[in-house]
Amino acid sequence: MNRTIVSTEKAPKAIGPYAQANKVGDMVFTSGQIPLDPQSMEIPTQDVQEQTKLVLDNLKAVVEAAGSSMDNVIKVTVFIKNMDDFGKINEIYGQYFTENPPARSCVEVARLPKDVQVEMEAIALVK
Repeated sequence: MNRTIVSTEKAPKAIGPYAQANKVGDMVFTSGQIPLDPQSMEIPTQDVQEQTKLVLDNLKAVVEAAGSSMDNVIKVTVFIKNMDDFGKINEIYGQYFTENPPARSCVEVARLPKDVQVEMEAIALVK
């Protein structure tokens, strides 16, 4: 089975030695997406809900660049800086996964890249 590197200008460039995603067979494995604006490569806000929206927009762009869609995401891992933000993050998250939501893990971490509030990675099927 071949591995294909997935890259798109619609999501932030990798800020380290990694790919935005890898496609293997009919599966896509994304790298963690943080709330970087794809054009400026800056964090435009400290608001956790606005950061969550940008993270999910970036994740969507990577998944779509791999030939999939958010409807085909089967697993998401959410990393948050403060578990007290869980409800606020869920409000935005639920707007992206309205029917047949994927499996999910959510963990509070001590620190995230660029000191953001939220990061997410996903596994999706390519149909």
